[in-house]
Amino acid sequence: MTTSSEICGTGCGLNATLRVISGKWKPLVLFFLRDGPKRYGELKRLVEGVSDKVLIQSLKDLEADRVLARTSYNEVPPRVDYALTPLGRGLADAIIPLCTWGTKNAAVMAGIFAERDSLVQQEAE
Repeated sequence: MTTSSEICGTGCGLNATLRVISGKWKPLVLFFLRDGPKRYGELKRLVEGVSDKVLIQSLKDLEADRVLARTSYNEVPPRVDYALTPLGRGLADAIIPLCTWGTKNAAVMAGIFAERDSLVQQEAE
């Protein structure tokens, strides 16, 4: 029988994937860029709840990981947009089954989260 440590040792693809999409906001950035390039303001509106600091850092990280390309145009006023690279397109496409699972199980998960939050609150009292 193959164990998970044999599958996900040092060279596991899941480790690489999670390293790139780590955090709460990066998967959402990738998801919204699937439709085409976006300017910073557009991304900020689409990724509801993210702070400027965290969004900027997420964009820098994704660019450093070469899944996102930043294009700066020599215009006045300055214009910058962000788009997926071919590597990023493949990663964004891989996120879609997670979106499908979340949508399919949203009601069940909402109940589980509420129950868990209730238990945490009871322990805090």
